[in-house]
Amino acid sequence: MEKWSLMTITVLLALTVRWTVSLSSYSGAGKPPMYGDYEAQRHWQEVTYNLPIRQWYFNTSDNNLLYWGLDYPPLTAYHSLVCAYIAKLINPDWIALHTSRGYESQPHKLFMRTTVILADLLVYIPAVILYCFSLKETSTKKKVSSALCILLYPGLILIDHGHFHLGLALWGVLYLSYDWDLLGSVAFCLALNYKQMELYHSLPFFCYLLGKCFKKGLKGKGLVLLTKIAGTVVVSFAVCWLPFCTDMEQIMQVLRRLFPIDRGLFEDKVANIWCSLSVLIKIKNIISPQTQLKLSFAVTFLSLLPACIKLTAQPSLRGFKFALVSCALSFFLFSFQVHEKSILLVSVPVCLIINEIPFMATWFLLVSTFSMLPLLLKDGLLLAYTVTMLAFLSVCTTSFSIFEKTSAEDLQLKQFSLSLKGHVSWLKSFPKIVRTLFLLSITLMAVLSLMSATVHPPQRLPDLFPLSVSVISCLHFILFLVYFNVVILWDSKNSRSQKKIS
Repeated sequence: MEKWSLMTITVLLALTVRWTVSLSSYSGAGKPPMYGDYEAQRHWQEVTYNLPIRQWYFNTSDNNLLYWGLDYPPLTAYHSLVCAYIAKLINPDWIALHTSRGYESQPHKLFMRTTVILADLLVYIPAVILYCFSLKETSTKKKVSSALCILLYPGLILIDHGHFHLGLALWGVLYLSYDWDLLGSVAFCLALNYKQMELYHSLPFFCYLLGKCFKKGLKGKGLVLLTKIAGTVVVSFAVCWLPFCTDMEQIMQVLRRLFPIDRGLFEDKVANIWCSLSVLIKIKNIISPQTQLKLSFAVTFLSLLPACIKLTAQPSLRGFKFALVSCALSFFLFSFQVHEKSILLVSVPVCLIINEIPFMATWFLLVSTFSMLPLLLKDGLLLAYTVTMLAFLSVCTTSFSIFEKTSAEDLQLKQFSLSLKGHVSWLKSFPKIVRTLFLLSITLMAVLSLMSATVHPPQRLPDLFPLSVSVISCLHFILFLVYFNVVILWDSKNSRSQKKIS
């Protein structure tokens, strides 16, 4: 009873913070002609309610795709349709075709935020709570602390205020942790059919399940499991896409909307390798768009290959969670058309291992929120950003005593350090070096955050601060990618725990 009381308090605290932040601002308010992301969510309700399914993804006189046209998979459209039916009952003006564009009122804002909070309550938050309760060899206090840190992670509070697809992916991880592989496959298929960015997590799911089939033997139980999983995936996709399977043109149009390769390698100041390199080398000017696409695909594939091979050869839940982090980070750093908010797809798997490596997880989650600073300032979220960052750092420091867990063993680098013993002289001072780097990193982020909010950049360098945030964050992420891959490749615990699967 005590742990449920603590968890209830944790959830109520997290909901209060989320609700307060969500009502403080919404993107693009009062700024025609597009009105921001909030209007995009409202417009999708307008389109899905008033138009037949065959027109949802096509450019018509009633559906101008240049005005927040649907560019997410069918499950997002169905969710918008359900919300639209509720909106219609409350106030038909909210989703009236054409005349509702840019609609802004306090009751509608309250409605939109309520639908998001309800989605979090039904999908995301239960997945977090049940995941934390499922952690083995962990005290009740640590389970509650993990849940509190995950639910108070600033990035998921400040951006979008809704994480339906991330909740579905978390359910997938949770089901796999109980060996409910078919349910895990269904949950992840639903996540992928809600947001195509869930491709960031697809390879670890695939490699982990394939590795389990290999371990069980492809001439026996493994083949049966593989057949069941394949059938589950096919059926899940078929159900989601059934209304669009009337003809091939429908399917191709949806795919074109989901993967708009004509947009180029990157758009805004995003903290990935391509945007950072463009400061020195104008990649877009010297490489054709098709070559850019091939280059990003090749580099992304090569960067995530080691973790995927290790996970397939030695499938374990621990390795699976670390591979989710590493592969998602590879996608963010090297793939095509990455958005600033895509770092959340890396942050959620990092949240899942915060109880195992609290120091590095806390550090990464702070950097990931900092990397979205230009976007947050644009939405008027400076105060919310500052408060949530300080609160998150305080909770993590108090709950996990992160500064006391910086040894090679605490950072899951014991095997790697043993392989270097006798070759590297600074291993004894490793904890002190790590703590110093962390403090320097926090100081740099704080100073740049303050300057971005208060100092006007030089006229000849108008993008000085956004680019600085992107480049500094990118350098952090590259180091984190190296770190997570080292943990995965030198982790002997994976070798031991994977034996339990066979």
